Amino acid sequence: MRHKNSWVRSACHCLAAGALFGVAGSFEAFAGPPAHDPGPPPNANASDNAGPPLVVVKQGYFYVGGEYDNPTNPTQMTGQMYVEYQIPAKQNGKSKPPIVMLHGGGHTGAGFVSTPDGRPGWADYFVRRGWPVYVVDRPGVAKSSSFGAFGNASLVSSAEDQWSAPEKAAAQWPQAHLHTQWPGTGLHGDPAFDQYYAHLAPAGTAETTPFRVKAFIALLEKIGPAIMLPHSSPGPETWQVADARPDLVAAIVSDEPSGPPFFNVDLVTGAQGALTRPWGPAVGPLAYDPPVSDPAQLYNFAVQQSQPDAPGLIRCWLQPEPARRLPRLAGVPILHILSEAGYHAPYDHCTSKYLTQAGVPNTFIRFENVGIHGNGHINLVEKNNVQLAQLIENWLTVALPASPALARAQKTRGEE
Repeated sequence: MRHKNSWVRSACHCLAAGALFGVAGSFEAFAGPPAHDPGPPPNANASDNAGPPLVVVKQGYFYVGGEYDNPTNPTQMTGQMYVEYQIPAKQNGKSKPPIVMLHGGGHTGAGFVSTPDGRPGWADYFVRRGWPVYVVDRPGVAKSSSFGAFGNASLVSSAEDQWSAPEKAAAQWPQAHLHTQWPGTGLHGDPAFDQYYAHLAPAGTAETTPFRVKAFIALLEKIGPAIMLPHSSPGPETWQVADARPDLVAAIVSDEPSGPPFFNVDLVTGAQGALTRPWGPAVGPLAYDPPVSDPAQLYNFAVQQSQPDAPGLIRCWLQPEPARRLPRLAGVPILHILSEAGYHAPYDHCTSKYLTQAGVPNTFIRFENVGIHGNGHINLVEKNNVQLAQLIENWLTVALPASPALARAQKTRGEE
């Protein structure tokens, strides 16, 4: 069956008559050997319906994860995760691995479906090109309702200053003034911002991380090896998932994962903040070699750079040499993308450097280094979202043949 935009969430998650989000991407190798250099995608964003027809052979939803408070006499469930999927027709008789799209804190899966100004999002882009896509609402968010403290939605002023219009706020990070890609003014009263803000949701807390990790693994166990595409806060959880089950992670496309390793940072002064990722790039345990029984073995001995890598960047916290390795992550193809003007711009390179030091190759791309300018943190909904999706797809096409998880799955299915 053919669809112009067949995502079943459109009525609920895109709110009223409009659709919510959209997407984008681009490249640079920073730390660690790159999987390849595909070159920059076209400069202009493609039209709404560019590409092949949207042909879907199966779509629907299901839930994974979730636990009853009392298995014998339950009163409630917590930690369940809503998953919506579309399976496209095979192209040239071959199936592509699925892509799991994981939204960031304070947002919902609607951000991958369409943009605040009504353009198709990354989900449609990839389905049109033969990629099965699974879009989630993380536990405690939107259709993944739960009991317990999962946080509160962001204030209007916070959403404007941090995400949609950082260039208009005072006392921001050094790159904020470069932001130009948001559709519309980025301020309340603008139709695109109003659509965007209407979908925002509780951000969650550190205490909810185990629920999310468990749900992400349950999803992969159900659908088989997949590409994980986290935006922002699920980034650290994705490291945990790939570390626990590298056999189920075909690749990771990490769009501005929460960071930097170990400590938060004041974006204006660069001063060290609270310890929030005690396991380095992750909140929860990772399998280091030599082993770590207590994360204090890591953060109490972390060493900060004496000088930043460049003006406008923070000084990274790394391991002392010889550094412990993360061998279970080392075989997973990893792309780490970073916008020019978002609040991650001063520090995301630290996560890439930390992984490289721990023996985890990754391709790190600052958009401005490949000629893509003006994007903020919520790049997936901005004006050049198709350009960014093209960049991601280019990298996947070259990187996936080297994926151990995918090779094992193909061998099991007799597709060598």
